[in-house]
Amino acid sequence: MSDRPLVAIVAYHLGTDRVARWPDGGYGAPAPYIEALRRAGARTAILAPGEIGDPDELLEPFDGLLLVGGGDVDPTHYGESPGPHLSGLESDRDEFEMALVQAADRLGRPALCICRGMQILNVAYGGTLHQHVPDLPGALEHGVPIASTPTMHDVALEPGTRLRATVGRASLACSSHHHQAIDRVGEGLVVTARSADGMIEALERDAPMNGHASWVVGVQWHPEDTAATDSAQQCLFDALANLAGARSGPSRTVA
Repeated sequence: MSDRPLVAIVAYHLGTDRVARWPDGGYGAPAPYIEALRRAGARTAILAPGEIGDPDELLEPFDGLLLVGGGDVDPTHYGESPGPHLSGLESDRDEFEMALVQAADRLGRPALCICRGMQILNVAYGGTLHQHVPDLPGALEHGVPIASTPTMHDVALEPGTRLRATVGRASLACSSHHHQAIDRVGEGLVVTARSADGMIEALERDAPMNGHASWVVGVQWHPEDTAATDSAQQCLFDALANLAGARSGPSRTVA
């Protein structure tokens, strides 16, 4: 059995037009996420939306969880009607990811939730989203998700947080391409970073589960974009892999 930790990545739906010569759709995950985890020493495996079973049992064979970017979260999950700027809705993926991140918390699995993944984390615990950042007064440019057009901006990290301890810096230069953002923060989550316009840029799980507080961290930016050249961004993937590798004992919980 390999001593390299195994991290589950929830896949996108791929339409019939996404892969040349495929007559049907499929499932996939962008390479930069996988490459960052491989640099961290982890193995990866894809979980596809639509898997049937108890989320705890589905996650049990894995040592950690990564939720990646993608389309918008269906606002019906947080009690709102869809606005005019939504795209890429995958309601089954939303539900699957919300169930898995809660399972990771219960089981003590470390989880890193990126961009859409952080929004899923927030909604999973009862939070809400701003459906379109450009509608917010004073908002900075946060990039264009559909065109995958990133914007670099600084993010200030709160002291005394898992995020700050992980990257070892008070601020980061971050690659951003999103048009939705955190509005009301979910129960048991704490804000750990903001951009200069006050936008919530990171969350982490603070409420203890099973006698401990899990390493469940969400970031609104895309660390995978710059992790190959920015060690602080790579630290997020390193931490996920290291904590996943620390699981031990019959219950395979984080030590």
